[in-house]
Amino acid sequence: MTDQARPPLSRRIQAFVMRVVNVPMRLVLSLPLATPLGKRLMLVYLTGRKTGRRYKQPLSYVRDGDTLLTPGGGRWKLNLVDGRPERVRIRGRDIYLRPELVRDPEEVDRLLGVMSAKNRMVERFSGLHKEPDGHYDRKRLDLMIRHGFCIVRWRPQEHPDSVT
Repeated sequence: MTDQARPPLSRRIQAFVMRVVNVPMRLVLSLPLATPLGKRLMLVYLTGRKTGRRYKQPLSYVRDGDTLLTPGGGRWKLNLVDGRPERVRIRGRDIYLRPELVRDPEEVDRLLGVMSAKNRMVERFSGLHKEPDGHYDRKRLDLMIRHGFCIVRWRPQEHPDSVT
């Protein structure tokens, strides 16, 4: 990999820190009781699309009505299929949610605004900041979307076998 293709040092450090921090987060979020961390973090149980291996991925979320929003900047989202229910542990309870991968720049901009209004850390971790007009830098946002960034909108699902 050339130096030009590598993420900036700050992003590589952030990725390393998150890998280390996620180990105890998985343990705490797996508990069958609500913890203070559960107000902003959930644990998603994923199956690898190529390997079939099971993963537990801690994710930050923001409530928006009856949906949950998570920034989809990591590789974990590659294991999601639009609309296929996934088991999620949130506040000590297992539920099923259907993911929708939002990639439309206008909607991503709007949803990032909703998320950052409720959790300022969203802007810090995404690397995006609002312009004076209240929107995010469109060139940077378009580049991030081209490189795989999206917002995952999670909708409630009664049971993984039920059809909606």
